[in-house]
Amino acid sequence: MGKQNWKPGNMLNPVPAVMVSVADKAGKRNIITIAWAGTVCTNPPMVSISVRPERYSYHMIEETGEFVINLTTKELVKACDYCGVTSGRDVDKFEKMNLTPLTMQNVNAPGIAESPVNIACKVVETRPLGSHTMFLAEVVGVTIDDAHMDETGRFHINETGLVMYSHGEYFLMGEKLGKFGYSIQKNK
Repeated sequence: MGKQNWKPGNMLNPVPAVMVSVADKAGKRNIITIAWAGTVCTNPPMVSISVRPERYSYHMIEETGEFVINLTTKELVKACDYCGVTSGRDVDKFEKMNLTPLTMQNVNAPGIAESPVNIACKVVETRPLGSHTMFLAEVVGVTIDDAHMDETGRFHINETGLVMYSHGEYFLMGEKLGKFGYSIQKNK
């Protein structure tokens, strides 16, 4: 098998394509599409997002220390892309994409009602890293869509139609290949 050595770069793919909603102290809101987002800790629940300082949403996060991560579905992928290629300086993305602002508990930033999962976050650390600044945040609340709950109270996140981003393209989450621990599970 042949291999090539390339210059260092971010080849960790796929990643979740999420819409991060923000608001400044004056109440001006915006949505930015982020592919540099991830889980960093379970207890306390923490996530990170990385944003270029020149982005319109950057000052809002810096000013308030709050944001909401909204998971993207197949139905939201066009809005997700639009929010990543247009600036909130020029357009109200909620209005343009017919998205409904959702009042969140514990943060003043709005969620996106059409998203099946809204993750309210408060920044605990800001770390400039070069082209991007990483905002490390504690999860202070999660809102989920009742449409994906079953009668036992279980939330079926994998049935919401989540979208992934890989090397400039969007993909619908695919087929289930196994579950955690299946490689050592005894046959019944």
